[in-house]
Amino acid sequence: MNKKINNFEKQLKDNNLKLTGQRKIILNLFEENSDKHLNAVEIQKAALQQGNRIGTATVYRTLDLLEKLGFVSKINLDDSYIRYQFVDTKEEHEHHHLICERCGKVIDMQDDLLDSLEKQVHDKYGFNVTNHKVRIYGVCKECLSK
Repeated sequence: MNKKINNFEKQLKDNNLKLTGQRKIILNLFEENSDKHLNAVEIQKAALQQGNRIGTATVYRTLDLLEKLGFVSKINLDDSYIRYQFVDTKEEHEHHHLICERCGKVIDMQDDLLDSLEKQVHDKYGFNVTNHKVRIYGVCKECLSK
């Protein structure tokens, strides 16, 4: 068993919950697709493709639990879906997303370019920024080359 599942199992035990087969499957799907931003329908389809039937309600309950315990975060990419991604505990803030307006590709941008803006906000308004979400829309290099 990997570290994420061990941590998840410990968190569940601390909350008097169990690591069910469905929860483990969903967590594994996130690990296998860590570069993607999955929605509930995609998770259910991916589980089915692996031969695992998981009910829609179970998927949503598990996503809520994973978010509550800090393993995934919800993101809105303006595509009518609530998407989820693994939380990287090393990130100070959520990473930014570059969204191609032609093909819909989503690129994670790991660089935090807002450090100086956060300092200005703190200095000018006395406001301590704890997080921010940035989506930048444009055209990806693959679409530009077509």
